[in-house]
Amino acid sequence: MRVLEAIADREPAELEPPLYEAVNPEALDDLFAPTGDGDPSRPERVTFRYRGYDVTAHASGDVDLA
Repeated sequence: MRVLEAIADREPAELEPPLYEAVNPEALDDLFAPTGDGDPSRPERVTFRYRGYDVTAHASGDVDLA
């Protein structure tokens, strides 16, 4: 949801194409889900293209658009 909120803040229109055409939102959530064991193989961030932006989703929950 934070990715969609970040894009909507810049472009308050219907978001097409859907986010799932750029990245699997459930997999993105799972990637940053807490493991409880401090798994060091978890990434700190993931970057992908969506609606002309380079979207960086951080493990902290922050989203950057460039």
